[in-house]
Amino acid sequence: MKSLEEKTLKTKKIFTGKVISLQVDEVELPNGKTSQREIVKHPGAVAVIPVTADNKIVMVEQYRKALERTIIEIPAGKLEAGEKPEICAARELEEETGYECASMDWLISFYTSPGFADEIIHIYKATGLVKKDNPAAADEDEFVNLMEVSLEEAAQLITEQKIYDAKTAYAVQYLQLQEKLGK
Repeated sequence: MKSLEEKTLKTKKIFTGKVISLQVDEVELPNGKTSQREIVKHPGAVAVIPVTADNKIVMVEQYRKALERTIIEIPAGKLEAGEKPEICAARELEEETGYECASMDWLISFYTSPGFADEIIHIYKATGLVKKDNPAAADEDEFVNLMEVSLEEAAQLITEQKIYDAKTAYAVQYLQLQEKLGK
């Protein structure tokens, strides 16, 4: 069987920012020819499905400049250098919602756009939520509205394209599957 691996011949750094960097790699293809790959490098992220005692999902409404609109999402954030995903998940839950949790369970990790980016998102489910009296402050450039929705309401928000991102749609579908399986 022929290898599908592309060998990197050289890398040209184009941009390095606060969240991402961009590089162009010249690669040797399996057939010996060369091509270029534009690659977005990202440190990875976490997302949290916070579920209240009355089975509501805590979500945030946030303006997303890249989309020029607000969308409704589960809390999420970028991993800091050397930070463990479960620590980041607890931090993001507190910063974005003001909650801490009794249980933080890893569900799955996935690559968001492997055709051009190496970003991986680790999804956790948080239960046993308790509102903190003095939660950690959100990032100074982050503004969110909190909301609690039922699973049915979340599914409707997907239909209305108010939930419009993969991680949140995945979270809702995961919970729907768990409900269907009786878990």
